[in-house]
Amino acid sequence: MTDLLSDRERVILSFEARRPGHSSAKEEAIRAELELTPARYYQLLDRVIDSEQALAADPLLVRRLRRIRDERAARRFARTAPSVG
Repeated sequence: MTDLLSDRERVILSFEARRPGHSSAKEEAIRAELELTPARYYQLLDRVIDSEQALAADPLLVRRLRRIRDERAARRFARTAPSVG
């Protein structure tokens, strides 16, 4: 199934599997290895993990990344949502 992913998408998933989390060292590696800004990398990563092809290629990684993204979005929403009461 990984043949349904573009080379770039495979590289992004592979990179994320090797370097999970957020750190300044990871940002440096994004710039050096992928020649992308961290912001662009995370935009592309979000797009990749939304694809069914990525899910088929590496279901554990993609589900973990989706869960992390969704948890962060929920925390941001909880901080910014007006309190009802």
